[in-house]
Amino acid sequence: MRQTEDSPITAPQPGEESPDGRMEHVIRPARRKRPRNIALGVLAFVVVGIVVSMWAQFTTRVSDHLFVLVLVVHVVGSTVAILACVLQVWPWLRRTRPRVHRISGRAYVIAGVYPASITALVLTAFWPFSPLTSSRDILASVLWLAITTYGFVLARQGRTADHRRWMLRSFALTLSVVVSSVIRTPVGLLLQSHLHTDFHGSDDVMQQMWSGIDLWLSMTLSLIAVEWYLEREQLRRSSARRSRKTDPSAGGAADRAGAVMPAPSGRPE
Repeated sequence: MRQTEDSPITAPQPGEESPDGRMEHVIRPARRKRPRNIALGVLAFVVVGIVVSMWAQFTTRVSDHLFVLVLVVHVVGSTVAILACVLQVWPWLRRTRPRVHRISGRAYVIAGVYPASITALVLTAFWPFSPLTSSRDILASVLWLAITTYGFVLARQGRTADHRRWMLRSFALTLSVVVSSVIRTPVGLLLQSHLHTDFHGSDDVMQQMWSGIDLWLSMTLSLIAVEWYLEREQLRRSSARRSRKTDPSAGGAADRAGAVMPAPSGRPE
C-alpha cells in the first residue's frame, strides 16, 4: 500500500482488511519479546556451560570400560535432550518454523530422553553411588521416561494442548540439572559447616549427602515450578473465558482476533 506524506501510517486493527483484501496480522510490540529473548539467551548460555562441565567431569572416569561406555551414552543422550529442550521452548521457532520444532521434538524424545533415562537406570543398578542418590535417580528416570512418552503419544494423537502441558513437565525434569548446578554450591557450603559435627569428620558421608540433597531438591523445585506455571496459566485462561461471558464486546473482540490469527491445527508439533 502506497503512503503519501499527508497520510499517516497506522497499524491495522484486529479483523481489519488491507486495501488489497488480505487479512492483516496483529503486529505485536517488540518490547514484549525482549525479556523473553533475554531469558532464552541466558538459558542457552547456562545450558552450554552445564553441558561442557558434564563432559569435563564424566570423561575423566576411565577405570571401567563398560562403565565408561554406558556413561558416554547417558551423557550424549542428556546433551541432546538439553539442547533440544532449548529449541522446544523457543516461541519464535515454534511459530515460524514448525517443521524444525517437530524434528527437534523427535530428537529430544528418541535421541535424548530415551537413551539418557534408560542408561541412568543401568548406571544406578550396577554402579550405585549412595542410597539417597540412587533412589532419586530411579524415580527421576522413570518419571522422565513415562512423562515424555505420554507427551509424545498425545502429540501423535493431535491433542496439542495436553501434549504441551506434559512436555513442559518433561522439560522441567530435563532442566533440573541446571537447577542442580545453581543450588549445589549453597547446599555444599551448608553441609560443610556440619562436617565435624553431624558427619563426624567423614568427607565421604558428607559427599553422599551433598549429592543426594542436591539432586532431590533440584528435581522437586523444578516440578513445583512447572506445576505453578501451568496452574497460573489455567487460571488466566479461566478468567479470560469468564470475562468473555460477562462482557459481550470482549467476546466479539476475541472472535475478531481469532479471525486474524488462526487457531493451531491438530497436527502435532
